Amino acid sequence: MAEHRVVILGAAGRDFHDFNTMFRDDPDTRVVAFTATQIPDIAGRRYPPELAGPLYPDGIPIVAESELPQLIHQHKIDEVVFAYSDVPYNYVMARSAIAMEHNCDFRLIGSAKTMLRSKKPVISICAVRTGCGKSQTTRRVAELLKAAGKKLVAVRHPMPYGDLALQKVQRFARKPDLIRHHCTIEEIEEYEPHLARGTIVYAGVDYEAILRQAEQEADVVLWDGGNNDLPFFDADLEIVVTDPLRAGNELCYFPGEANLRRADVVVINKVDTAPAEAIETVRANIRSVNPDAIIIDAASPVTVSNPKAVFDRRVLVVEDGPTLTHGEMKFGAGIIAAMHYGARELVDPRPCAVGTIAETFNRYPEIGKLLPAMGYGEQQMQDLKETIDATDCDLVIVGTPIDLTRYITFNKPSVRVGYELQEIGRPTLEDVIRDFLRRHGRRGAKRPAAKKAIAKRAPAKNKTARKPAQKAKK
Repeated sequence: MAEHRVVILGAAGRDFHDFNTMFRDDPDTRVVAFTATQIPDIAGRRYPPELAGPLYPDGIPIVAESELPQLIHQHKIDEVVFAYSDVPYNYVMARSAIAMEHNCDFRLIGSAKTMLRSKKPVISICAVRTGCGKSQTTRRVAELLKAAGKKLVAVRHPMPYGDLALQKVQRFARKPDLIRHHCTIEEIEEYEPHLARGTIVYAGVDYEAILRQAEQEADVVLWDGGNNDLPFFDADLEIVVTDPLRAGNELCYFPGEANLRRADVVVINKVDTAPAEAIETVRANIRSVNPDAIIIDAASPVTVSNPKAVFDRRVLVVEDGPTLTHGEMKFGAGIIAAMHYGARELVDPRPCAVGTIAETFNRYPEIGKLLPAMGYGEQQMQDLKETIDATDCDLVIVGTPIDLTRYITFNKPSVRVGYELQEIGRPTLEDVIRDFLRRHGRRGAKRPAAKKAIAKRAPAKNKTARKPAQKAKK
């Protein structure tokens, strides 16, 4: 039988996981290449043979997605697999058009084929878009599990921006581990808040190996999702976060809507800053596709390390990078803090942007008068520092999840913005977690046969749409 030749479109995350779970040990399939987009400096590398397995002694090249037509033609590709997240539906189908132009199949792999099953109970935190508030939701769930006496491990969606072979399985227990693993700012932003609260974090590339190691030291495994990707683990409780500041996006981005439809619990975040009509739009959209979901209203109120320093100052606001770029948000916690605490002016950093930061503004011109904290590598971190240093302002407002001044030294004073999830009214996440723990029994108990932690009330036609996939993976 002729070898089935595949290209996987990715962004150094889902693409590697799909390969590991679907293709690595399949002798009838040859993955010719990964393509890369969204994340800088991924193209031009190779998925190493140590991870690719014995069928790929030379590893697998990673090339820019712009080279897809040439790849298909040169290597006689049979199938193009789409494997990255937080993109509108028309973007996905535009890639399918390229594949079909060249007589290739185009594929989205179903979750049943790639979700790994744990021996321990699993809670997943995902979202419908980047920047909805997954991180603070995950921290809140971790807090509730610890208060109940449970030992938990957070497993973070992949962020493998360094040596892939060395990043096969990464364990972070203390802040020095961030340095030992040569983490970028993007990685530190996700890992450090967990470590500061005493939560062990796992991440890396091979999530089968990661899960097996993580579950040895946890009563509950907490999946900390990235972008709006589907979880890599088969979760007993799926919590999904929505954002009324981008009302409607929950029904037109891939695979955010899939997360919404799968959810046991949907958090409507930012109800303190979003218009009432936008909140109700999101609520109606949730009910239209997942009427049995529990809905929790929540806010993420901001705090500032020195509020008086902000008043009447010309400020440069530094926000979380991915939230502004492929997350397409026009502002984040830093802008909210500047407005709330009376900044006189938002200073535009674009005239002073250098190197990769200037390239980011060119690629995402809608960002406006704030600075995305792009930190995927040393060069971007240096460019970020030089841009801050060159911007004429009185104060820097750091709206990133970490204290940026610990990793970049710049030449002007700064304040740091914080934000935590705060549920509004009932039900709350505490109600949900209490019910989850009751259903899953004593500390360290094995998972029950049933997947879902919360009883469904959906009509039969909604239930049957999900059961075949669940049965297939069990």
